[in-house]
Amino acid sequence: MLAAGIVTGCIYSLAALGFVLIYKSSRVINFAHGQLIAVGAFIALALSQRGLNFWLSALTALTLTFLLGMLIERFFLRRMVGQPIISVIMVTIGLASVLDGLMYLTPYASSNNSYPVTFSGSLNLAGITLSSAELLAIAATLIFLGDFTYFFNRSTLGVSMRAVSDDQMAAQSVGTSVQRVFALAWAAAGLSAAAAGLILGLKSGLSLAGLAGIGLKVFPVVILGGLDSVLGAVVGGIIIGIVENLASGYLDTLVPGGGTGAVLPFAVLLVVLLVKPYGLFGTREIERV
Repeated sequence: MLAAGIVTGCIYSLAALGFVLIYKSSRVINFAHGQLIAVGAFIALALSQRGLNFWLSALTALTLTFLLGMLIERFFLRRMVGQPIISVIMVTIGLASVLDGLMYLTPYASSNNSYPVTFSGSLNLAGITLSSAELLAIAATLIFLGDFTYFFNRSTLGVSMRAVSDDQMAAQSVGTSVQRVFALAWAAAGLSAAAAGLILGLKSGLSLAGLAGIGLKVFPVVILGGLDSVLGAVVGGIIIGIVENLASGYLDTLVPGGGTGAVLPFAVLLVVLLVKPYGLFGTREIERV
C-alpha cells in the first residue's frame, strides 16, 4: 500500500510540476491544468488506435501538448499581462470549460478507454513488487525533477524565469523577454501534463473525469510542497499520494460510505494553509510596510 502511494504520488508530482512552472514564472494559478493532462493522454490514445506505435504516439502527444501550451499563452494569456490576477484566473477557468467541451466532441471523452498496448514484467524490491507502468511513473518523475532543477538553477533561460517571477518590470528593464518566459512556462507545463496523463492512462485507464480530476488533486500537492518549488511538487506529490492510499486502505472501513482518500488530502491543504501557508519548500515573501 505504501508503494502504491508512492507511485500515485509520482503521478501527482508530474502533474504538479506543470502547475508550479506556470506559477513560478507568472504567478498565475492555472485551473485548466487537468484538461491539459487529458488532452495529452487522448492525443496518444487517438494516434495509437490508428496503428501508430505507442511510443511514437506518446512522443507526438508530448510534442503537440508542448505546442498547445505555447499557443494558449500566445493567444489567451499574453493579452492578460498586467491585468488583475482574478481576471487571469477566470480566463483559465473558461479555458478549462472550452477544452472540456472540445474533448466531449471526440469519441473518447464519454467512455472509459485504455491504450492498445500491454506492459509485461515487474520488479521486486525488498518484497515490494512494482509493475512496468509503476516503474515508468517513478522514472519519469525523477527525470523531470532532474531536468527542471538543472534548468532553473543552471540555464540562462531558467534564471530569466526566476527573475521574471520575482519582478516582471525589473526583469524586462534589463532585457529579459517576459513574453518568451511565459510562453516557455506554459509549453513546459503542457509537456509535464501530457507525461502525467500518459502514465495515468497506462496505470489506470483513460476517462475524462479521471484525467481532468487530477488537476484538482494537484492543489493539495502544490500547497503542501510550495507553489513555486519544483522539489516541493515532487515531495508534496509523494506525501499526498501516500496519505490518500493509506486513508483509503485503513480509514474507509471506519467511516460510513468511505471516501476518506479523496477528502483527507484537502484536509491537509487546509492545515498547511493555516500553519505554513508557503508550504514545505515555498519561498516566504516578506513585504516591508
